[in-house]
Amino acid sequence: MVVARSVFLFVVAAVCEIGGAWLVWQGVREHRGWVWIGAGVLALGAYGFVATFQPQDDFGRVLAAYGGVFVAGSIAWGMVADGYRPDRWDVVGALVCLVGMAVIMYAPRGR
Repeated sequence: MVVARSVFLFVVAAVCEIGGAWLVWQGVREHRGWVWIGAGVLALGAYGFVATFQPQDDFGRVLAAYGGVFVAGSIAWGMVADGYRPDRWDVVGALVCLVGMAVIMYAPRGR
């Protein structure tokens, strides 16, 4: 159950961070305005709080592992939101990042 909660929190964090960055991008690069930018800033702030709910106590480990989720999540977000078509190397790279995330977060440790 702890791993399931952790994975869920990583997904929520990814939605907040990637979604927030996408909203800021839309507000600035696509000229959608300050409302989009403001919503993005709020979502990015929410990301910072979501990470604190991880059951793991080590900040560095949680944020390092989240990097793998961010890479894979960014590619998925681009596919859904912008019609991005990843090539096989994008997919392989994202999978490598997710494996790295799993090793960092969930490898058995002698504690």
